[in-house]
Amino acid sequence: GALAANRAQVVGLTRLGERVTGAVVRDLESGEELVVRARRVVNATGVWTDDTQRLATDRGAVRVRASKGVHLVVPRDRIRSEVGLILRTETSVLFVIPWGRHWLIGTTDTDWDLDRAHPAASAADIDYLLEHLNAVLQTPVTRDDIEGVYAGLRPLLDGESEATSRLSREHTVVTPVPGLVVVAGGKYTTYRVMARDAVDAAVHGLPAAVPASCTDQLPLAGAEGWPAVRNSAPRLAAESGLHPDRIEHLLGRYGALVQDLLELVAADPSLAEPLPGEGADDYLGAEVVYAVAAEGARHVEDVLARRTRISFEAFDRGVFAAERVARLMAPLLGWDAEREAGEVAHYRARVAAERRSQQAADDRTADATRLGAPDVIPTVPLGAAGH
Repeated sequence: GALAANRAQVVGLTRLGERVTGAVVRDLESGEELVVRARRVVNATGVWTDDTQRLATDRGAVRVRASKGVHLVVPRDRIRSEVGLILRTETSVLFVIPWGRHWLIGTTDTDWDLDRAHPAASAADIDYLLEHLNAVLQTPVTRDDIEGVYAGLRPLLDGESEATSRLSREHTVVTPVPGLVVVAGGKYTTYRVMARDAVDAAVHGLPAAVPASCTDQLPLAGAEGWPAVRNSAPRLAAESGLHPDRIEHLLGRYGALVQDLLELVAADPSLAEPLPGEGADDYLGAEVVYAVAAEGARHVEDVLARRTRISFEAFDRGVFAAERVARLMAPLLGWDAEREAGEVAHYRARVAAERRSQQAADDRTADATRLGAPDVIPTVPLGAAGH
């Protein structure tokens, strides 16, 4: 029953006395501001927790520090192994995981106090991972073998230790002021437990009785009816005309929702064509249309870097596929030729900036280089509401 709003930024909180009663939200696409009223507001903003807490109180109940984790993606044929590897390093754990047609190699664990929207992987990060990986390989992996690189930030609960690898990976839920619940810390692997704890805290004290949250027990989208759909893979291939490998790909990405993709292909057979470019050709045109129609994609980078993994699964980072993606998106979003070309140009600039940042020697230089490509839709300073 929730409504998810893409590129909608909270810029302020509304108050009635000490109580938080809602949020001021800016639609970054149009610039319009909306006031959303609620009996409870849940702040789940990761590495931005300290900033968003300050919208409500100067006495933040939790402090968060960002730790950067960098990952490499290489083709499966570059490492001759049938099993994954988990290795200890001086500061973290290095994992080498078979991942479709690729190996996923990570991760680093270093303090990050620069731009949080675009954590940049430096040459030092890449060299660190390759050094520790090659220490256990007979045939070394080189930079030329790397298909993609991506970096993320962990929101670690701050403590006394200076080393991010020793900060807490646990999550905490607090109520710094009435009406506002903050959930901070944690990991991807515990997100449903975090959601349960946050919701249980949010509904505490509401006038009507609310059952305990069961979110951690509910099937994810595409999981409902999965065994029967999975069992029908040969029939789906025969009826759709798609190769069985394509059906396997779609089942792996969409689960029981695969029928929605196949209906798009049935209505427009051209959507069965793969996207152009090595690596991007794992994905079909239908997946671009679905990303816009059902997954809130608004820009070419949304599709190539977020709804799919093309930006780090393809050697060209999806640059060759960008024009085709923009063509598929344009009629759905009402783009004219100028806007379509601008979306492609923006994505190419983003990739070029990322590649340059990965040649930089240190974090500060990498960060400045990555920021050379501006956001397609910039955010605004927190607290910048016109109220």
